[in-house]
Amino acid sequence: MKLLPFLMCLFLVITACEDVIEVDTPSEEPRLTIDGLIILTDTTAAFQTVQVKASLTSSFFGDIEPADLDGIFIQNLDYVTQGALDENFILLNEIAPGIYEGTKNTDFFTQGELLLALQHNGQRYLASSEFSTTPTIDELTQGDGTLFGGDETEIIVSFTDNPDKDNFYLFDFDFNEYLVTEDRFYQGETFEFSYFYDDGIGPGQEIEVSIIGVDFPFYNYMNQIIEQADSGSAGPFQTPSATVRGNIINVTDIDNIDSFDNVEDTTNFALGYFAITQSFSKRLTLE
Repeated sequence: MKLLPFLMCLFLVITACEDVIEVDTPSEEPRLTIDGLIILTDTTAAFQTVQVKASLTSSFFGDIEPADLDGIFIQNLDYVTQGALDENFILLNEIAPGIYEGTKNTDFFTQGELLLALQHNGQRYLASSEFSTTPTIDELTQGDGTLFGGDETEIIVSFTDNPDKDNFYLFDFDFNEYLVTEDRFYQGETFEFSYFYDDGIGPGQEIEVSIIGVDFPFYNYMNQIIEQADSGSAGPFQTPSATVRGNIINVTDIDNIDSFDNVEDTTNFALGYFAITQSFSKRLTLE
């Protein structure tokens, strides 16, 4: 019976020593985030349905909420209309909170300069892009090599680069794992490389690997995002932990149409990127 008073005293000492610790976390005003990566997988189709996602992010631990845009459209400055009812732009309609979608013929997206224009809370944003082509994946196989831990899974990817221009590629290895590469040392050649999965996959599991053609600015952007995310679970198309500037510029107060990049305004821009590109994929079942 003498043990009970002792335990009660010990409990009072422990609870009396408890303090509430307040941790200061980064915070900022809600910032518009645009996922404007449009990937075309079949350019032989007559029409393409494209989608842009808009969201708002604020505090470090805050929820990411859909953004209600005042309007959003894509315009092709070089597009030749195909009839009296055809236009050189496409309005995107909200099909779900923060998700905007529209359908247009394929030539509209694959030829010429495209502008993404949108408005949110009285602020106007603009981004430009041109369609980036990509080759197919020639071969996707499983290797037996390892790195440092000895339990990695190796896959071997090969593709043939287009010799007519400088090319940049984004590889999607599934599971939010990405890699960027440029053809500086293999231009016009068949290039083969290995990629290693650290853990989480095993025999019988199917993976999908995609090659995505990108331009040089998007290559640089994704390189920064991948380094920052370190292939984390959030993926590079989610809100980054630190600000990485994309190509979506706030043009509300810009009055010079020939110089609208707004590079001197280091804070007034939307997160995310607008790009239109081609992609090819292959699947592999691991042994």
